[in-house]
Amino acid sequence: MNRRLVVLSLVVLLVSSALVVSAAEKPAPPKMKPALVVMDVQNVWLPYMDEKDKKVGMEMINHVIALFRDNGFPVIRVYHTEPGEGPAPDTEAFEFPKTVAVRDDDPKIVKNYGNAFKKTDLDKVLREKGVNTVFLAGLSGVGCVLATYQGGDDLDYNVFMVKHALISHDATLTKSVYDICSTISYGPLKLLLETARAQ
Repeated sequence: MNRRLVVLSLVVLLVSSALVVSAAEKPAPPKMKPALVVMDVQNVWLPYMDEKDKKVGMEMINHVIALFRDNGFPVIRVYHTEPGEGPAPDTEAFEFPKTVAVRDDDPKIVKNYGNAFKKTDLDKVLREKGVNTVFLAGLSGVGCVLATYQGGDDLDYNVFMVKHALISHDATLTKSVYDICSTISYGPLKLLLETARAQ
């Protein structure tokens, strides 16, 4: 009887030790390393956007830029131009309005396709900064921003639309983008960035 008890105790000890070792070997999930990508908020495109989207979107874009800056995370600005058609870089039409809080030292990507990852350095810039999670804001929510969302997902980034920070030609369609994509509101985004900063 004592021998059985000793053997049973040894088996229990070995199994519990194996479980502890197995749990200790499990890798921790990767830390979130976020960046904000602000897309195509250019003077040339803004007149074509829905006024309701513009009113809310322009304000939210600046709030989100400030949130990323306050937490020490990068803001990337993206500009669109059509070769041979424009707007030409360094023209007033090409630039973001002065009311948008991007800075000259924010990395700048110029694209010729809807997807900001296609034939640009966006992926390289993000990888050099160690980014694994991309938050998108800007316009058009139903065009270039949506194409970039898909492009980022194809490259294995965690990609999120920032609610109320997208602008499109039709506010109803913008709402549909929020519904079909992973979307985050300002409050949860603030908490997420503060948590990521503290890691």
